[in-house]
Amino acid sequence: MPRFSRRQFLQTTALTAGTVALSHTKSSGKILGANETVRVGVAGLNGRGAAHVGSYLRQKNVEIVYLIDPDSRTFKKHLSKIEPNGQKPTCVADVRKALEDKNLDAISIATPNHWHALMTVWACQAGKDVYVEKPCSHNIWEGRAAVEIAKRTNRIVQHGTQSRSSASWAKLAEIVKSGKLGKLLVSRGLCYKNRRSIGTKSPSNPPAEVDFNIWLGPAQQQPHHGNLVHYNWHWFWDFGNGDIGNQGVHQMDIARWMIPNAQWPKTVLSLGGRFGYEDQGQTPNTQMTVLDYGADQPRIIFEVRGLPTEKYHGQTVGNTLEFENGIVVGNQFHPKSGGKPEPLPSVELPPRGTGDQFSNFIQAVRTRNASELYAPILEGHISSGLCHLANISYRLGRLAAFHPRTRTIADNPAATETLGRLEEHLTQNKVKLDMTELKVGRLLTFDGQTEKFTGDAEANALLTRDYRAPFAIDQKV
Repeated sequence: MPRFSRRQFLQTTALTAGTVALSHTKSSGKILGANETVRVGVAGLNGRGAAHVGSYLRQKNVEIVYLIDPDSRTFKKHLSKIEPNGQKPTCVADVRKALEDKNLDAISIATPNHWHALMTVWACQAGKDVYVEKPCSHNIWEGRAAVEIAKRTNRIVQHGTQSRSSASWAKLAEIVKSGKLGKLLVSRGLCYKNRRSIGTKSPSNPPAEVDFNIWLGPAQQQPHHGNLVHYNWHWFWDFGNGDIGNQGVHQMDIARWMIPNAQWPKTVLSLGGRFGYEDQGQTPNTQMTVLDYGADQPRIIFEVRGLPTEKYHGQTVGNTLEFENGIVVGNQFHPKSGGKPEPLPSVELPPRGTGDQFSNFIQAVRTRNASELYAPILEGHISSGLCHLANISYRLGRLAAFHPRTRTIADNPAATETLGRLEEHLTQNKVKLDMTELKVGRLLTFDGQTEKFTGDAEANALLTRDYRAPFAIDQKV
């Protein structure tokens, strides 16, 4: 990975002026009154960026001063909503141009995943607060870099796992902690979303309106093709993290939140494949992951299904909690013994902020109190990191027949049952298991203190990536 000195980093990112001027900006740490304007730049305007723009437009005394995207075609649809409100944002392709502005207070990031952590680090170094979409990182190393730079620069950094703003999920977390439902065995996350074949696109010139060099950012130089800009980049390792790191990170965050004090697991195993069609995509459309927190601790079991599927306990995208005496689905407890579902027990909730994830972020920007955040960057880093652990195990896997089943889950009844349902699911989609191989991931041991794997150099190499200058995080971060 390229190594940059502090001086080289500042020169290549053109942030020197913005950093020097920090003491003269509202971003320097001043508590803002409710009537003072928070000036925001929204980066990444296709898809999720629309939610960012809409939310800031609805908030009083928040002004969108920059629209940032390497595809100039994305600007018009947002300007048509923003300008009638009397706001006239500057449109730029390169976030570094916006970060030079000493009057910019915050960056709201909805770019492809491979830009998330780098943009967060650059923004913090320029004295800006950050709202960063899920997952906050493309890999574990850069996620930790984002945590550390936020801490060092005293920036407010909110993560886009919006379920953290849900009072009902907060209540369920307190119920589990109370022990009123007994011992939790499995916290399960589901990401069942129909993902069709993306086909194969040949290399082509990028559209004239797209600055493809900026779009590539930290990724290595490579040809443009029609499955990158815009959405299908999710299914390529250089840019996305598969559906477990796309939709799934929301449910992964909830699954971890429901286990009291859970952070990093002791082991991870992931298996699956890209079944049902052949296309250009690289990430699995079917994936099962087991995250083990050690003896007598609940496990996380996570399922990704991209082919048409039946629901699991009425859920497609969601979470279930499996206790010794029953299962929680939605807002009800279903006893293992049968009978009618029971309402959840009552608990007292600790004090919480108000509003949704975006208004919570703006409130914390005003007060300079990071403890008010629903989803601070550390929580985002760990939950995103669980998705990265699963993908590392999967990518280091070997192809094997579906039968006999892998011995690595033989002592885990819940995982064995999950694999059985996965096989039934594929069979229903006319995947011939006797003619198909399953990618069985490597069972990896993880040290949560160092955020590295134990005794596996090949796995540790996948904790980071080779960055393309100048789109690299300063090693000193």
